[in-house]
Amino acid sequence: MSDKALVETIKTQLRKDSTQSKVFNLLSDQRWHCRECEGKKIASAQYAGGGGIQGLQRGTRSRPGLVIETEKRYCQTCGEIRLGDRWTGEIKSANSAANIPASLAEKVLKVYSYTDVIEQRQRADHELGIDHRFPMERWGESEPPHLTSMSEAEIHKKFQLLKKDASGNHNLLKSRSCERCIKTGRRGTPFGIRFWYRGSEDWPSQHQRGAEAEEGCVGCGWYNFETWRYALNQKLTESAHND
Repeated sequence: MSDKALVETIKTQLRKDSTQSKVFNLLSDQRWHCRECEGKKIASAQYAGGGGIQGLQRGTRSRPGLVIETEKRYCQTCGEIRLGDRWTGEIKSANSAANIPASLAEKVLKVYSYTDVIEQRQRADHELGIDHRFPMERWGESEPPHLTSMSEAEIHKKFQLLKKDASGNHNLLKSRSCERCIKTGRRGTPFGIRFWYRGSEDWPSQHQRGAEAEEGCVGCGWYNFETWRYALNQKLTESAHND
């Protein structure tokens, strides 16, 4: 399929006038586009998230995912070094999250008292993202539908809350870290802190994707930030007592 034909096919698979459609129209020329100058003109809150770039990258059950690069580059329009995005022209197998039923989403928010796990601040629901501990980059295929009757224990095992306000999107930081881990075999270092509560920096599992791969995530701060923080504090306390 030619580039032009692929672009037209993808356009027909996106809902007309949706944020994803507008973002794809921008990126379809396969050139770099500044998020500040161009992206925020489309949708300041959703451009990089599930309604925009992340959603395009994941794909759906009826549409493949797109290979989109993101990096800091000099923007000739604003004269600043800012995050930019470029569609490579490639597609990949869809890796999409099943929609979380509204009743379950509300329960998850209440279980965690509307508090993000990293900054430990209570926030409005629109400033929080319900994050799957086991990253979708490693699912291998689309996730099965969620049960609305999940217990609190099941919610704690599956989800954590990350912030997504104007000052930053921690879910996006996690996604970038998981993508690097898959490419390099080196696990994440949240905010540059080289600590793992189980294992080391090296990806410990022979399984890159699928249900078996989740064991390889255990020990990484992005997988369970609360457990990671507790273990790190314990290690610092022990080190202080030994000095």
